[in-house]
Formats: sequence, C-alpha cells, structure tokens
Amino acid sequence: MVGTFVNEPTVANPPDNSPRLWESPYVATAADAMKNYSGNATRTWYKDGAEPNDPSGKYAFQRLRETWFTPRINPKFKLHRDDRFYAIGSCFARGLEHSLAKHNVAVESAAPEFANFQPAKRGVSALGFTNKYNTYSILNELRWALDPDAEFPRDSVVQLTNTTWYDPHTTPTLDFVGLEETLERRALIQAVTKRIQSCRAVIVTLGLAEVWRDVRADVFVNCTPIPSLFKTQPDRYEFHLTNFAENWANLEAIYRLLSHCGHAELHIVVTVSPVPLMNTFSTMDIVVANAWAKSLLRAVAQEWASAHPNVDYFPSYEIVQNSDRAAVWERDLRHVRGAGVQHIMDLFLKNYLE
Repeated sequence: MVGTFVNEPTVANPPDNSPRLWESPYVATAADAMKNYSGNATRTWYKDGAEPNDPSGKYAFQRLRETWFTPRINPKFKLHRDDRFYAIGSCFARGLEHSLAKHNVAVESAAPEFANFQPAKRGVSALGFTNKYNTYSILNELRWALDPDAEFPRDSVVQLTNTTWYDPHTTPTLDFVGLEETLERRALIQAVTKRIQSCRAVIVTLGLAEVWRDVRADVFVNCTPIPSLFKTQPDRYEFHLTNFAENWANLEAIYRLLSHCGHAELHIVVTVSPVPLMNTFSTMDIVVANAWAKSLLRAVAQEWASAHPNVDYFPSYEIVQNSDRAAVWERDLRHVRGAGVQHIMDLFLKNYLE
C-alpha cells in the first residue's frame, strides 16, 4: 500500500468492529442524567443575582472573566511520570514536548538526532520539521514507520533545482538539500516514528482540515506545497476541504495501527491545536475558515475519544480560546505565549500524571 489514497474506504464502509457514527456515543437514563447534573459543579453558564466578578464563582460567565480559563477535566485514565511519551501532530505538539521534557518526562518524539538539523530561519526549532498538520499526514507517517506493507511513495519527493529536492511529507523549516540527504532525513523521521511502539502515552494534536493531494503520486501531503511548485508543476496538486467522515476514518485507522503495533497499555490523548490557519485556499474569510476547520476537528476528536476507553480528549483548544486574549496570544494572534502553554501543561500534568 502506498500512502493514503483518496479512494480508501471511509466510514461509509467501516470494519465490523468500528464504532457506528449513526448511533449516539452516550445515552443515559433520566436518573443518570440528573445524577450527572447534580454532580457537575460547572454545569451552568449564568445565574441571576450572581456577582460577575466573583473569583471563586462556579458559573461560566464568572470563570470566563479570569485571565486563564480553567475547565473542569475528568480524565479517563492516569499516566505515569516514568511512561514514555510520543507527541505527533501540528506545531502545538512541539510546545507540549518541550513542557513535558522540562518536567523530566521521556518524550521519544523529541529525538536528540533532530538537534543536528539547522533551521533555515533563526528562532525556529529544528523539531518543526516533523510537524504533521492533518490526519492524512499523521496516518501516513505512522503507516510508513509501522506497517511493513506500506511503502513510502518515493515519487512524491520533488526536484526543485539541479541540486535540491523537497519532501512534501515534512514541514519546510530546513534548507533544501540534495536527494541523498533528503532521503536520509526521511529515513531518520521514520526511524524516530518507530519509537512510538515503546510509548504508553501518545498525544495526537489535530491542526488542519484543509489538505493537499499529490495527484501524480496519488497521496495526500503534509501541508501546502511550496509556492514555486505551483508554477513549475501547476497540475500536480489539488486542494481538498476534508469532511468529518474522512478525518474520522483516518483517526480510526490510526487507532487500529497503534493498537496492533504500539504499546500493550496504549493510552492516547487527543487535542486540537488552538493555532489558527495562516491562509485559506477556500473562498471563505480566513476567520470563518478557521472556525469551520477547528469545529470539525474538535467534533471528530470528541467522537474518537467517546468511541474508545483508552482515548481521551484534553481541552487545550478551549483553554486558549477562553483565556484573556491579551495574555494568551502573541502579537500575531496565532501563537500561544509561553505562559499560556505553561498553564495548559500545568493542567495536563495535574490531571493526568501521577
């Protein structure tokens, strides 16, 4: 099998043991629903007569006035500080890796081998080279590393000049190099990705719902192809707005692959990156396009977590979106300030690690 193809089965033809999307993921009796209600101190948005600025208030309209939003979190499972972690996904995953490493947690995805790479721009981490922005590219990377029948599509690596080549399944944060070195980088990524097999804790961060497909190689790529390729090979790539079913099918394929090839006590925490789209290639306003994409990914992440006892959703997206804008965002209103990432990680460690 080469890559992840447009015509692969989606949830229209799920495996017999696949969760059924047309069934409610949770059904409760009236008694159980009332028990949920009475046991949830954060169940209510607003109450007449409550003081809006009460710092100890339990209502949403009070808690949303705090600098840092702190949601109620009920983790399904606990992780251990001596567990090995692996983070895969968008650029927000790199922030999670950094914070976990600062707490002396072993993070296999932050491999020391990547430190030898020199980013093309100052101030950019070499680990950004490994970012995976969509569910197709996450699934691709895992298949090429773990599935012996999945062959990396060598013909998707593109020649840019007489001496430089481009691997579109990476993020172009490094200088472009010759074919041999490009393939060496590819081999290193796959070698590091194999380390996920030893990790009890896997963090999957979903980033984009807009994706690009290499028509010639018949494979979805990681991010928007570099601009020069639209001039030199204008018919090579096509743009897709993915839907719920596609992303759900990819996450289910990831779950089956990790369940088969991963740790015997695999636990997955799925998040949605709060970092907005940089550009949209749809006809939507960028703000509308971002809201659509994040809503889609947020919904599919919840569905995925509801379907499996060892998959849980962590609300990093909601924490950022509902914290004070001036405190949480850098000037570009795209990247989360260090204090915001720290607040998120403090909540993660407090709720999941023991």
